[in-house]
Amino acid sequence: MIPPPPHGPELSGPLLARFRLARGWSQDQLAARLCAAAGVATLSRHEVSRWERQVRVPGKFWLDWLAVVLEIPRERLSGAAATSRRTDAYPVPDGSRARRSLLALAQRWLADPDGSLLPPGPPTAHTPTGEMPGGDEATRVSGPTRDDRAAPDDPAGWLAGLRRLDDLSGGADLAGLGASRLGRVARAVRLAGPSGRRRLMPVLAEAAQLAGWLAADAGDPAGGLTAYRLGLRAATAAGDRMLAGHVLGSASHLLAGVGDPSGALLLARAACTGAGPGAPAGLRAVLLHRVALAAALDGRHATAGQALAAARRVADRHDPRREPPWLYWLDPTELAAMTGRTLAVLGRPLRAEPLLRGGCRPGQPRATAVYGGWLARAYLDLGEVEQACAVAGEALLAAVRAGSVRAAGHLAEVGRRLAAQRAEPAVRRHAALVTAARPYLPRRVTPPVVRARRRRPASVDT
Repeated sequence: MIPPPPHGPELSGPLLARFRLARGWSQDQLAARLCAAAGVATLSRHEVSRWERQVRVPGKFWLDWLAVVLEIPRERLSGAAATSRRTDAYPVPDGSRARRSLLALAQRWLADPDGSLLPPGPPTAHTPTGEMPGGDEATRVSGPTRDDRAAPDDPAGWLAGLRRLDDLSGGADLAGLGASRLGRVARAVRLAGPSGRRRLMPVLAEAAQLAGWLAADAGDPAGGLTAYRLGLRAATAAGDRMLAGHVLGSASHLLAGVGDPSGALLLARAACTGAGPGAPAGLRAVLLHRVALAAALDGRHATAGQALAAARRVADRHDPRREPPWLYWLDPTELAAMTGRTLAVLGRPLRAEPLLRGGCRPGQPRATAVYGGWLARAYLDLGEVEQACAVAGEALLAAVRAGSVRAAGHLAEVGRRLAAQRAEPAVRRHAALVTAARPYLPRRVTPPVVRARRRRPASVDT
């Protein structure tokens, strides 16, 4: 079965990996088949690995043979290679510092979920201003404002308020506010005594998770991953394995959206395991859905199916009263829409369609934009072009209202698929709508959520 296009821009590395894995070939086997087909013996497994990791992009010679050997449509492979060559096409590449640091930290946490990823004790006068103690890498937040110098008042209240705003608006509008709130809490932790730090660590973890989510929705994945790294450290220091798992699950969703399903799968599995068997049913269902989506995008259909089945079993025991407050948004409709999204990736649009339709909720523009994009893809897979155009148009207007760069990027991929059928009147009307809406679509926002830098030597009181 031909793997479907991923969520987000299609890149040559992940595309090659998905088609190779769908055939059950190793990198060695693909290299040998390419050499046999091309009549040369100069290609090794290491070069295939570089292509799949986006370290290099194949030239025209090997692109032609890859299209033949893997049976990838030549136009699709050439388009993915052209996208990969653009400098800003893959903002979180395999070798990026933010991704690499978070994956390493996740492995440390998984080895000892109850351990500490932060050194004990408060920062001293020797600690550089604006930094939080954090092992080899410190986290630096944006410069203070008059409001940010004070300790946060009613942190639970303003965190809940910002989460409710996130239901109605997207990252383009809220990422700056999330960065400011995170900076405020981080400075309060830095200045607090031992008891104050213990009280504020859970708040810091929640603020970092929310800031990371908003940064990702604003089109700043590197900033989102950096915030998630701080969130994982803080949640571990607070002894909250459930919140740490939620942070890693959110980071997995980010990587899945920017074309890195293998990294997303690693984080999702770590989140599922590390959250522990005592995690409530709703959280476990969400984390299993993160595993399912990442596995489906990575071409691991059996793994995705197993995760979906496990998520369904767990979801039957979901009781909102037993869930943490930050999971207030989870309900059966949302769980069904998550299932529909993975089924769409797995090439099962008939089953996905009613589930995704339910996810497009009145009064929630971003959900309508995101799940509407997946619903449009399902209709295209069913051959319902007019219905796909109608749903994509509604989702486009919802993306404008929501201010979600993530949703707008998803819908751009739907537009590219529709362009292949431009002879259809419905497609031409949709193209005209896209042209009219383009000036109003949200643009990528990169507020200084957090910036990672290596800390200078600092003494820490015990």
